[in-house]
Amino acid sequence: MTTNDLVGIAQAMVADDKGLLAIDESIGSCNRRFAALGIPQTAERRRAWRELIVTTPGLRQSISGAILCDETIRQKPNGGASFAQLLDVAGLLVGIKVDAGTIELAGHPGEKITEGLDGLHARLGTYVEMGARFAKWRGVITIESERPSRGCVEANAHALARYAAICQQAGLVPIVEPEVLMDGTHGLTRCAEVTEAVLRAFFRHADEQGVVLEAMILKPNMVLPGLLSTIQEDVDTVADATVKCLLHTVPASVPGIAFLSGGQSGELASARLNAMNIRFRGHLPWQLSFSFARAIQYPALQIWAGHDEHVQAAQAALMHRARCNQAARRGAYDATLDVAPVAASVQ
Repeated sequence: MTTNDLVGIAQAMVADDKGLLAIDESIGSCNRRFAALGIPQTAERRRAWRELIVTTPGLRQSISGAILCDETIRQKPNGGASFAQLLDVAGLLVGIKVDAGTIELAGHPGEKITEGLDGLHARLGTYVEMGARFAKWRGVITIESERPSRGCVEANAHALARYAAICQQAGLVPIVEPEVLMDGTHGLTRCAEVTEAVLRAFFRHADEQGVVLEAMILKPNMVLPGLLSTIQEDVDTVADATVKCLLHTVPASVPGIAFLSGGQSGELASARLNAMNIRFRGHLPWQLSFSFARAIQYPALQIWAGHDEHVQAAQAALMHRARCNQAARRGAYDATLDVAPVAASVQ
């Protein structure tokens, strides 16, 4: 895979007003969501849920690629083909989450560092053989009165840059996900300050590590007040603060920014992305896209609830949310679009 090939894949990931669908939740996270809905927490039910998503008719109209986890990329749906093969046939790019989760950062109580760099190149080679064309790595930053520390920001930024360089060496486009969490009482201004510091640190390390910026996708948080903040700004204020932060920090050579939803509702994530594209579309050096998980999946998961007879209705709900986010990329989303499709009504 040449650098030009990787650049082409990165551009395709954010082309045609499409976005990415993250179905890479860990087994633990997926099981917790299943348990809340009374779904058996088994490998077979996780496979059935991901097969429902991947086989949704017309998904390629709004989605350019899907991010899988290690369990899913190794499973085979009932038809016998692998998930990677199903995605390829459906015209979607195959992605894979490659970080090994977070642990406590030594010397920094309460802060996290992401593991998984040891042996990463060899693991990536296996994923390429399975059909992966891009990868994802998540770093986690928490805002509190004395956090994040500089040590935490620098450690996570360095790990993200090393991951990105190794991905490109192995022939995969890296999605870089430095997530400043929504948890807490902090305000919008504090989130903007921390997000800028995190992004500046990453791009400094990326330059030092030789990352080709044209061959990567950035997956950041939106600039938001903490969930427990007493002041929750409107969508236009969030849009302005987020784009201002990105203009201060993200080089023009990055082809696309695919936001994570980070616990936002599907409707609010769409509305905020829509506001950014209404106000700034055509005036930015990079595409503003989405890489959502729960914000697309959750209504469909509630409808399916582990019952195979609900698959069609759940797929309709999934497709509906994907189309809403494509509309948001065009600045054409509004609340009247965001009504549950008739087909999603389960009698």
